[in-house]
Amino acid sequence: MGFGHGHGHGDTTGTAAYAHRRRMMAVLGIVAGITLAQVIGAWLSGSMALLADAAHSFTDGTGVALALLATLIAARPPSARRTFGLQRAEILAAMTNAVVVGVAAILVLIGGVRRLTDPGAVESDVMLVAALIGLAGNGVSLLILRRGKEQSLNVRGAYLEVLGDLLGSVAVVGAAIVIMAGGDVRADAVASILIGLMILPRAWMLLRDVVHVLLEATPKGVDLDEVRRHMMDVPGIVDVHDLHAWTITSGVPVLSAHVVVDEMSQAECGTESILDGLHGCLAGHFDIEHSTFQIEPRGHLDHEYVQHD
Repeated sequence: MGFGHGHGHGDTTGTAAYAHRRRMMAVLGIVAGITLAQVIGAWLSGSMALLADAAHSFTDGTGVALALLATLIAARPPSARRTFGLQRAEILAAMTNAVVVGVAAILVLIGGVRRLTDPGAVESDVMLVAALIGLAGNGVSLLILRRGKEQSLNVRGAYLEVLGDLLGSVAVVGAAIVIMAGGDVRADAVASILIGLMILPRAWMLLRDVVHVLLEATPKGVDLDEVRRHMMDVPGIVDVHDLHAWTITSGVPVLSAHVVVDEMSQAECGTESILDGLHGCLAGHFDIEHSTFQIEPRGHLDHEYVQHD
C-alpha cells in the first residue's frame, strides 16, 4: 500500500482573501467615512432611514474589519497542531459577519415600523446630502471589491454588504426627494424598512455559503462523478473509491481518494508516475492542488473494515 499527496497550498498566504487584503483595507476606510457622515446627517436631519443606513454602514465596516483580521490570521503558517494553519478563521469571520448583518436588519425593520406609525419631522436637504455621500462612497467601494468577490467568501461578504448599503443609499435619496417635493414624511420610514428588507437576504446567502464550507460539502463547481472519470483515465488506474472533496477556506479545495492500480502498470510506470498523473489531472481540470491518495492493489477493498462507494 502506498500514499501520495500534493502540496499546492503549503503556503497559507495563497488564500483568496489574502490576495485582496489591500482592497479591503481601502474599503474599510471609505466605509468608516460614510458611517460618520450618515450618523451626523441623521442627527441633524432626524431621518430614521439615514440612521438605518448608518447602522448598515457600521455593520459593513465591522464585517470588513473582521474579514481583514481573519485573513491576516489565516496567513499564519501551519504547525504540527494545526496542519492547515488558521485558514478556517476566514470562514468563522464570514459566519460572524452574516449573524451581525442579520441582527442589524431586524433592528432596522423594528425601528422603521415604529417610525411609520409615529413619524417625526425630517430635514430633507441634510438627509439628501448625507445620502449622496454614502451613495458615492459605496459606488467606489464596489469597484474596488468586484475583482475578488468570486474568489473569497470574505470578499464576497464585504461586496454584498457594500452593495446592499448602496441600494440603501438609493432608497434614502429617493425618500429625501419625495419629502423635499412635499410628499409624506413617512417616506423616510418606508425607506428604512426597505433597507432592512434588503439586508436580510444577503445575510442568509452568506450564512448558507458558510454552512456549506463548515459541513465540508463538495466544493461548488466540482462534480465528483466527473472527477472520478478523469482519474480513471490516468494510465494504470483501475478503480477509485472513498472519494472525498471539501473546502478548507475560500480558494483552498482539497481532495482525498483510495486509488486501485494495476500491478503490471505500476511495475512498468512506477507509483511516482501514477501519482504525478493524478495530481496533474486534478490541478489542471479542477483547480485542486492539495490532494491525498491511498494507492491500493486489486482486492485490497475486501480487507477494509468499511465498504466505500
